Amino acid sequence: MSVSISLPLRLYVPGRSVSAPVHHAPETARKTPRDLRRFVFPVLAVGAVFQAIMQTVMVPLLPSMPGFTGAGPTAVSWLVTSTLLVGAVMTPIFGRLADMIGKKRMLLVAFGLMTLGSLICALTSEIGLLILARGLQGAGAAVLPIGMAILREVLPRESVDRSIAILSSTLGIGTAVGIPFAAAIVQFADWHLLFWATAAIGAGVAFGAWLVVPESKTRTGGRFDTVGAAGLSAALVCLLVPITQGSMWGWTSPAVLLTFGASVVLFALWGFQQLRNRNPLVDLRISARRSVLAPHLSALLVGFAFYGNTLITTQLLQASSAHGAGYDLTILEAAACQLAASFAMMIFAIVASRITERSGPKITIMAGALFLLAGYAVHAVPGKPLWAVVVAIFVAAIGTSLVYCTLPVLLLGAVPLSQNAAANGVNVLLRTVGSTVCSAVVASVLAAYALGGGSGIDTAGFVVAYLVCAGCAVVVFVSAFALPSRQSPRPVAD
Repeated sequence: MSVSISLPLRLYVPGRSVSAPVHHAPETARKTPRDLRRFVFPVLAVGAVFQAIMQTVMVPLLPSMPGFTGAGPTAVSWLVTSTLLVGAVMTPIFGRLADMIGKKRMLLVAFGLMTLGSLICALTSEIGLLILARGLQGAGAAVLPIGMAILREVLPRESVDRSIAILSSTLGIGTAVGIPFAAAIVQFADWHLLFWATAAIGAGVAFGAWLVVPESKTRTGGRFDTVGAAGLSAALVCLLVPITQGSMWGWTSPAVLLTFGASVVLFALWGFQQLRNRNPLVDLRISARRSVLAPHLSALLVGFAFYGNTLITTQLLQASSAHGAGYDLTILEAAACQLAASFAMMIFAIVASRITERSGPKITIMAGALFLLAGYAVHAVPGKPLWAVVVAIFVAAIGTSLVYCTLPVLLLGAVPLSQNAAANGVNVLLRTVGSTVCSAVVASVLAAYALGGGSGIDTAGFVVAYLVCAGCAVVVFVSAFALPSRQSPRPVAD
C-alpha cells in the first residue's frame, strides 16, 4: 500500500511566509540501487547532449530538404521553427510538472517524445509528418532543467555545483557536435539514417534513465496551472512565430505586427493571472528578485550570442569568396571547424566551476562576457585567415561555457528546492528565445547586405552581425554587476 506524507515547507514569498505541502515519493516506489547511482550523471549528460543535437541536427539539411521532400522553402523552414516553438513552450511546463509529480517521470516523457520524433523522421519524407516529428523532438529542451533538479537531489552537496555546471555546458557541446554529425551522414549516406541513429540513441538514453535515475524525493503536489500553461503557450507562439517568419512575411506586414501585438497583450494577462494564482506555473515574485532576474537576463543574451557564433560563422565558411565574403568550404568542412566550440565547452565547464568556487559567480560571468567580446572582436575582422576564424569560434565558446555553467549554480542558491526545475526551465526557455531572436536578426542583417542577384553577401553584413552579438556580450558584462559577489547559501527548503 502506498503512503504519501505531507510536511510543511517554508516558501520564499516577499513580505510573508507561506506553508505548502511537500509530497515525498511513495515508500513502495522502485528504488535505485546505490551502486547504480554513480551512473546518474553520465546518463543525464548524454541525454542533455542528445537533446542539444536534436535542436541543430536539421541545420545542415535545410538547403537540401526541398529536394528531399518536394516542399517549398517556407514549409521546410518549419522543420527548425517547430522544434524551437515546442521547446520554448514545453520547457517551463515540463519543469513545473517535474516539481509536482516527479522529475524522473517527466524526464522519461521527454526522452520518449524525442525518440518518437526521430522514428517518424526516419520513416517518412512527407513534410507535414516531418514538421510534427520535429515538434515532438522539441520537448527534449526540458531535459536540461529537469536533469539539473535531479542532480541537486541525488548528488552530495559538495558535488552539485560542479556537476550542474558541466551538465549546463552540454547544451553548447551538443549544438557544436550536432552540425558535423548531421553533415557527415548527409554527405555520405541517406538522410533518413541520421534519424535512425538518433532514435537508437534516444531509446538507449531513456532505458539508462529508467534504470539508474532514482525517484524524486520531494514533490510539491498541488494543482497544475492549466490556464497559466495555456496563456504562456499562446503568448510564446505569438512572440516566436513572427520572429522566425518575419523575414519571409515582411517585418512591417499586418501578420507580423498583429501577432507581436497579441503577444504583448497575452503576456500582460498571463502575468496578472500568475500573480493572483496560489499555484502559479512560474512564481513571478521569485523571478523578479535581482538574484533570479539577472541570471535570466544573462541567459537570454548569451543564448543570442552563442547561436550567432554557430549560425553566422557556418554561413561565412560556406560562402563563396568569388562573390562577397566566404571561405569556399563544404558543409562537412565548415561543420568540422565548429568542433572547436565543443572542445572549449568541455574544457572550460570544469574551469567555470573552479572560478566560481574561488572568486564567486560574478567574476565567472564577467570573465565569460569578456571572452565572448574578444571572440566577436576577432570574428568582426574582415579578410582574416581561416585559422583566425577557428580561434574566434574557440574563444567565443569559452565565454559561452563560463556563463552557461554559472547560471544554474546561481539559481540553486536563489530559489527553493521545490521550484528548482521550474526556475531552471524558465532559464533554459530564455536561452531558446535568445537563440530564436538571433536567428531572425542574423537573417535580416545578412539579407540587407546581400549582393545583387543573390550571388553572395557583402563582408560588411557579416561584420555587422558579429558586432550585434558583441553588443550582447557587453550587456551581459554590465548586468553581472547586479549579481552577488559570492554564491548565496542554499535555501532552507533543501
